Amino acid sequence: MNKLSNSLAQADIATSLHPYTNARRHEEKGPLVISRGKGIHVYDEHGKEYIEALAGLWSVAVGFDEPRLVEAAHKQMQALPYYHSFAHKAHEPSIRLAEKLVEMTPQGLDRVFFTSSGSEANDTVVKMAWYMNNALGRPEKKKFLARIKGYHGITVASGSLTGLPYNHMDFDLPAIPVHHLTCPHHYRFGHEGESEAEFTQRLLAEAEEVILREGPETIAGFIGEPLMAAGGVMPPPAGYWKGIEALCRKHDILLIADEVINGFGRLGSSFGAVHYGFTPDIMVLSKQLTSSYMPLAAVVFSEKVYDAIADNTGRIGTFGHGFTASGHPVATAVGLENLKIIEERDLMGNATRMGARLQEGLRQYADHPLVGEVRGAGLIAGLELVADKTSKRAFDPVGKVGLAAFEIGHEEGMIIRNVGDTLALCPPLIVTEGDIDEIVARMGRILDRTQDHVSKEGLV
Repeated sequence: MNKLSNSLAQADIATSLHPYTNARRHEEKGPLVISRGKGIHVYDEHGKEYIEALAGLWSVAVGFDEPRLVEAAHKQMQALPYYHSFAHKAHEPSIRLAEKLVEMTPQGLDRVFFTSSGSEANDTVVKMAWYMNNALGRPEKKKFLARIKGYHGITVASGSLTGLPYNHMDFDLPAIPVHHLTCPHHYRFGHEGESEAEFTQRLLAEAEEVILREGPETIAGFIGEPLMAAGGVMPPPAGYWKGIEALCRKHDILLIADEVINGFGRLGSSFGAVHYGFTPDIMVLSKQLTSSYMPLAAVVFSEKVYDAIADNTGRIGTFGHGFTASGHPVATAVGLENLKIIEERDLMGNATRMGARLQEGLRQYADHPLVGEVRGAGLIAGLELVADKTSKRAFDPVGKVGLAAFEIGHEEGMIIRNVGDTLALCPPLIVTEGDIDEIVARMGRILDRTQDHVSKEGLV
């Protein structure tokens, strides 16, 4: 253990295993202890201010000190701090939030099941699909289609759907029947000389080839983030989602939109499915649902799915799935108030306006020696760092330069995320023009300092 003087850091190193962290490196480095937040900023225990340019974990819409959410939690704590939703029990906050989600989501999504996280929600989707198909006398219809670099969570089933190596490595995943299709990112996965339109057609042909090879009667669902986020901020090529939707309808496959990051205005539209013009059978929501002030997620799904499940509960006696905190009254009360704030303050509209400013500002760095591609939509963006711009050659090993940029970001007072060597940005929906301009300026300094680091270390 290193000789850190800070007792919180020492206690953390001595007692905690952190998610998505190299534990041995953490023992040497210690944590950045965040003590408070205000607006788009957070402050460490020494008082240093940081722009939280990833909104926590892609998730804080209304900023880090919204008093209305604190008051909503306090009032609900006083009235009913906890109750469950098993065996015909209910309470007003979860009922009202379910109503609100049915109202907000695309036409045809009329039923809601609550969990506490996106991972639990996607796990629930897998079980719902299996339960539904057993109920319909289709016991072989159990496989899923997902994508390389897609992110859907980390439980056994949702981690299997995820298409990232570190989420599978040494966890014995995938543990369910899932086929990972080509990542729909033209810059990295397009063939040399292949246009975006040709790339789209190749991916759709690949998807149908897999469906026909496996048999449509064996495929339960296709799951995808409308814009892939945690895998590296990758918008889909034009026509991709319309084509995937047509394939799912043709072959009777459930279309599942993982909106955990995209939802509630992140792309400048209400939901990613709306942004890209397709209608899913199931939508998975979390993160900005409560601005992550409380853990909450929701599966919103069609009446067709509900009827198959409900009929089966009538036959066998129950839907044998649920969580102690499903529809937790404090979490759902906070979610309701959070959605009211998003609507009252037109934060989805703000994401459209500020997102355009963010994307335009960051694209000035497209000619930076380190930057291979600047990409994104609305208030989510990524800058992929490369060793050679012309050939798109990645750094070796991937991630070392991204980690350096991430740590330089802390020094510059801005928290970003490095996904390999892609630098991800996803600021809260409340950002102003001044905030965006400062984020863009600090990103420029991060890139220049990272370039100096690369040159000094001889990494190109």
